Amino acid sequence: MASNSEQKIPTMSRQAAEALIAEKMGPDRVPRKFKIITDTSDFFRVDYNDVVILGDNPYWVKRYEKEGRFGLDDEPKYWVRRAIDLSDGSTKILKLVFHEEFETKIGGISIRCFRSPKKEARILDLVAEHPNFMHGHWVLDSAGNNVRILEFIPGPRYDQLIIDYGTDHQDYFFNYFKEVLDQYIELVTAIKFLHDHGEKHGDIRRDHIIHDRECKVNRWIDFDYNYMHGESMFGFDLQGLGNILIFLTGRGDVLVPELYQQQREVFDRLWGEDLNISYKNRVANLQKIFPYIPKSLNRILLHFSIGAKIFYETTDQMLFDLAKARADVIKLSGRTS
Repeated sequence: MASNSEQKIPTMSRQAAEALIAEKMGPDRVPRKFKIITDTSDFFRVDYNDVVILGDNPYWVKRYEKEGRFGLDDEPKYWVRRAIDLSDGSTKILKLVFHEEFETKIGGISIRCFRSPKKEARILDLVAEHPNFMHGHWVLDSAGNNVRILEFIPGPRYDQLIIDYGTDHQDYFFNYFKEVLDQYIELVTAIKFLHDHGEKHGDIRRDHIIHDRECKVNRWIDFDYNYMHGESMFGFDLQGLGNILIFLTGRGDVLVPELYQQQREVFDRLWGEDLNISYKNRVANLQKIFPYIPKSLNRILLHFSIGAKIFYETTDQMLFDLAKARADVIKLSGRTS
């Protein structure tokens, strides 16, 4: 729930914080040195073992969260901290305010992206009852910073599960992909829920899907990015969905340099138009690599290729085509050749 607009400054004595840590985590865990923090404006000042007071609730700060892809797996996200809720001992994720802007390009078109804590807070309120999104609430700290307090999701990244399915791509596609496609359609339907309410996810990527092992459901995380859109409000989200589908269909990224080195005869069949419009070292036209992929599915992938002439503008359009592709995938399911 959102904070009351009349924000009072929460306080807690060091002795009270020590008592709570001892009660919830054990007397031997009480640190010798830590700060009581109510203003998170300088997130670098929030150190390991500090106690942050948010909305009268104390959170015992632990490790940084880390970036999830593109060789940045060990890059700490200093504004995102794992913490212990000292009111009940549960694990929470604290997202402190961090304003960041950058530009990205898709098909030669520049898109300006920026972080918006208020947008993420608004979406947390919207998806509070939706199973396919991370859950949490937001509060204002003593300086008015919008801090999001997120429920910890126990489980791995969804994309890390996919690459272990099947002994090879053919085994994966005929015996596992139907279930994967159903899970993907459920995730697209969840994004449709956002779009139907006039909201964008803003940063759709495969490492932003966590498989909740307790609830046995896949959940979108991290909605704090926003972007300046032109005529197509949801185009950037749809491009992200397409990149994920290409990854899922290929059982990983099919990389041009690897084809050149390991499957030269396949590489020689490729044209520039067959490549991913966002990542030109990846193949989007996967039917050229795996000829048993149904045309109905491959046509969806081609919407996200350099050779694409038309693009999806809504999730409804994409879901309509996915339904046809699913029917064809079902016909192939269980076959081994």
